[in-house]
Amino acid sequence: MSRQIQQLYAHHLSYPCPSYTDFDVQVKTPLSHRRWFRPQVEFFMDEINPFKPLPRDQAYPMLEWGMNWCIANHAHHLFIVHAGVIEKNGKVIMMPATQGSGKSTLTAAMMLSGWRLFSDELALLSLQSEEVLPLARPINIKNDAIDILKHHFSQAEFGDIAHDTLKGTVALMKPSQESVTSMHQSSPLHCIVFPKYKAGSNASLSPLSAPEGFQRLIDNSFNYNVLGVEGFHKIADILQQTPCFEFEYSRFEDASETLENLVQNS
Repeated sequence: MSRQIQQLYAHHLSYPCPSYTDFDVQVKTPLSHRRWFRPQVEFFMDEINPFKPLPRDQAYPMLEWGMNWCIANHAHHLFIVHAGVIEKNGKVIMMPATQGSGKSTLTAAMMLSGWRLFSDELALLSLQSEEVLPLARPINIKNDAIDILKHHFSQAEFGDIAHDTLKGTVALMKPSQESVTSMHQSSPLHCIVFPKYKAGSNASLSPLSAPEGFQRLIDNSFNYNVLGVEGFHKIADILQQTPCFEFEYSRFEDASETLENLVQNS
């Protein structure tokens, strides 16, 4: 696992670490007979074990999923949405979506096409401003999307492939150096796009009404129920000044062109 961390966090490791620690996390082998027979690993955060054990060859994906869990369940000074987040021209596009919609694949493809990666999983929105905070970490790619991205983008760099996980076949993709170099530079939210891959379709944007956008943001939020009234007002503030769209696409090139038009012409 340490080898994959060194590979996929190589750009991060060239920067000095802060003097504080947000979470004390560990992935370790249980002290039982399973150390020798079909060995497993467990994830701990401050001695809390929130997940069932996984096979040892899934240790690195478990670490990434565990870190996402730490943020989604504890960073309640932010409004957190399950979304891919990309930036260009100083403007952020947030792409909320349910699991299986191709959100992470589209986010990775846009990063490999010159966009700055904020996150493929967690949109971190300030409660005090319009800013979105970057979280440039390895991108979780699943199943057929691994080979699709390798075929389209020769510069894509993956860690080891983990098979038979709860999410299928999984590999983590290294974030771009530009995304990591700029990871402390927040940018304002420009628009919200709800993506959906549809084979053979042309790239198309369809405006969503504020009530439709409101419900979808609630459905994709990790901590709306924790924030309560504060979360309600945050979504209301977002939708008063941020357009929402449904986005259907099949080709990465068309998707990139369509999204670039959003940050250039509006």
